[in-house]
Amino acid sequence: MKSFRLIYVFTLLLFTQFCFHAAEAQVKPAADKELPPPHNIKILEEHKDAKGNTIRTIQYDQGKDKITETLVIPPVVNVNRRPIDPDTLNKDSVMIVVNKSKYNVEVYYRRRLVRSYKAVFGPKPLENKRMEGDRCTPEGWFIIKSKNPASKYDKFMLLNYPNDSSIASFNKLKASGAIPASARIGGDVGIHGVWKGGDDIIDNGVCWTDGCVAIRNKDIEELYTFVSIGTRVFIRK
Repeated sequence: MKSFRLIYVFTLLLFTQFCFHAAEAQVKPAADKELPPPHNIKILEEHKDAKGNTIRTIQYDQGKDKITETLVIPPVVNVNRRPIDPDTLNKDSVMIVVNKSKYNVEVYYRRRLVRSYKAVFGPKPLENKRMEGDRCTPEGWFIIKSKNPASKYDKFMLLNYPNDSSIASFNKLKASGAIPASARIGGDVGIHGVWKGGDDIIDNGVCWTDGCVAIRNKDIEELYTFVSIGTRVFIRK
């Protein structure tokens, strides 16, 4: 009888562990994967409109696809780039604002704008992320969850997407039928640089990521020193 009880308890523990890992696998967000870097980039046409925006039509190859897109890029805001010693910064007073419609990343220190970097996103930069695979950048408040100093995209700062707000929005979309019942929320969204020698992809405004925010390598290297785990990031259209 004693051996039977031991077998029963052991079997119950195995079953409980299996259920826990199965549930964990269901709720763990799947990572979005970046596509191959664009190449053969060509500017087909460029002009400025009455508001000073740059209207640029570009064409490039990504994998087996040839992509043509037209960008509306607002004028660059000039910021006094005075030298900043990251060791003297109160990291709790740093905030990042990502402006998707302006194609830039702004850095605020004690509510004062101190840096503005050119940025690109996915091929639908003005759309909010709805689910894994839509290649859109999520909007709202986030924090930097971790930092990787040796990413294949120079440096990588992971955001805490999906957070509670993202999950609530995702569940609402799924309940309304706006996205498939089988959709997953995605993950691995962050701010990063590009491959070595790839800064021109940012300068030309090529929106190539799968939902991340990409800036030039020299900019990500500077930004990386300004922020810490927990730095607030606001992403807006």
